[in-house]
Amino acid sequence: MAETYEELPKWNGQDQKQSKIINYNRPVIKPGMVVGFCNPLLDMTVVGNSEILKKYDLKSNDAIIAGEKQAEIYKELEKDPNIQYTAGGSGQNSLRVVQWILGEPNSATFFGAVGNDRYSEILKREANRDGLDVKYQYHSDKPTGTCAVIITNNGKYRSLCANLSASKSYTDDHLELPENKKIIQNAKFYLVTGFFLVSNLSASEKIARIAYERNRPLLFNMSAPYIYESYLDSVMSIFPYINIIVGSAEEAKSFALANNWETTDIETIALKLSTFNVRNYGHRLVILTQAENPVIVATDNHVRTFEVPKIPEKDIVDTNGAGDAFVGAFIAKYVLGYPLKMCIHSGIEAGSYIIKQHGMTRGDAFNV
Repeated sequence: MAETYEELPKWNGQDQKQSKIINYNRPVIKPGMVVGFCNPLLDMTVVGNSEILKKYDLKSNDAIIAGEKQAEIYKELEKDPNIQYTAGGSGQNSLRVVQWILGEPNSATFFGAVGNDRYSEILKREANRDGLDVKYQYHSDKPTGTCAVIITNNGKYRSLCANLSASKSYTDDHLELPENKKIIQNAKFYLVTGFFLVSNLSASEKIARIAYERNRPLLFNMSAPYIYESYLDSVMSIFPYINIIVGSAEEAKSFALANNWETTDIETIALKLSTFNVRNYGHRLVILTQAENPVIVATDNHVRTFEVPKIPEKDIVDTNGAGDAFVGAFIAKYVLGYPLKMCIHSGIEAGSYIIKQHGMTRGDAFNV
């Protein structure tokens, strides 16, 4: 059945005029339409208390990288009969949302590095449960990356403790395996995160060039402000190939500061990002989120804003996955051929839904 929507311009490297009503026939969904690259983590979630936080020197509503004091926390959490496992890491989260929307198994394929251990078996099982195809690179000398998630204060607080380990160890040769190479060379859409970029620049550069040579969209998730403070040269090496940027206002400001743009105005930064150092067509699509404030969208010297619905504070459970959900929903609608306006609204809707859930879980009411 064709679905009817009001058409608004969608970025495809060319100017488009607004037309009245266009019928959209859902395209054929094929395996590996969307491919993504990031650092995978097995999220291990439990309902905890002040005692376990104190034992491992954790704060109730915080996020840290695990040190020696936290080394044994993952084994302890496994003993909890109510432990919840989810396939985490920013890019993997986004592709899970892509799968929720596209529906057809293996529509999206995720690439990342894990250990050759029991945790990677659980990680794969949980990703496959969402229909996501995973092509992990296995490392026998490092354990799978994990993230302890301890919920307190009736679900309002979440203490995150991540052990990145093998997740940072992806190497280029995995791209060249015949099965992987075939998927990558036939994808319709590419996702690379800032987290993956700083872990493996060479692989990111290869993916960016493949997307450019095949004239397929490359979406870059800005990931975190520190990346532009410490790894700007790495970012700039793939920047000309990026067609779509999605980030937060804080990440965009960090990028602007690192490039000496001397402005903190988000709309101005979005416009500059849309034409800064870009090969394809002289402009790119830039999408910047601002928490509960309007989403800013810039391309081809135009800026538009999209309102975000107000959510009562009592309904907000966890904001950590909102950005990942936004990216996933946007990508899914984009590859389905929806107009830009619908893609943005779907991203907002998915992000608004996820912050009402415990972690990146679909629940029964997801309908984006």
